[in-house]
Amino acid sequence: MNEVTYGAATAQAAIRLIVLAVVAVLAVLFLLDWAVRTRKVGPFSALARFCRSKIDPLIAPMERRVVRAGGLPSSAPLWALAAAVVLGIILISLTNYIIQQVMFANFAVNSGPGGLYRLLVMWTFTILRAALLVRVLSSWFPVSPYSVWVRWAFTLSEPILRPLRQIVPNIGMIDITPIIAYFALGLLQNVFMSLG
Repeated sequence: MNEVTYGAATAQAAIRLIVLAVVAVLAVLFLLDWAVRTRKVGPFSALARFCRSKIDPLIAPMERRVVRAGGLPSSAPLWALAAAVVLGIILISLTNYIIQQVMFANFAVNSGPGGLYRLLVMWTFTILRAALLVRVLSSWFPVSPYSVWVRWAFTLSEPILRPLRQIVPNIGMIDITPIIAYFALGLLQNVFMSLG
């Protein structure tokens, strides 16, 4: 095991431990606040005063969203806990992905020109597939294709999808060209990887 792999494994374990510890602390705090809000704990106790002064300001943005959506303010700590868990999972997954890419890049650099070629091919096709996924997911929400967050995905995926739309018919109201493009990119990646 070389130094980069060992360092990456150590960083991965440390990040996972830190995120889990933060989520565990937030879980305890949010559950205490929920207990105070639902009167499981006396509203005039020291714990209730602590929750109102320290935890409620953390939950206030989530409480506003819950109330706007028609929910009860007392459920805001549970929604905040769910958001913390989801963000923790996303953060761990993202760091795992970045660390894997760093390890793959290290391996590719040590493998010579063939390794660098494979690395560039893999990264190129990963970016194109990510653009397709962002484009499809953004179509499910009221997001403008000219938004800063998704414009790059439309710019990268449109040259791939435009010729496919002329060949592949829609199935009812469903455009299946992103699915076909996704699998076609996988096949093309395998072809280019075998050339290197």
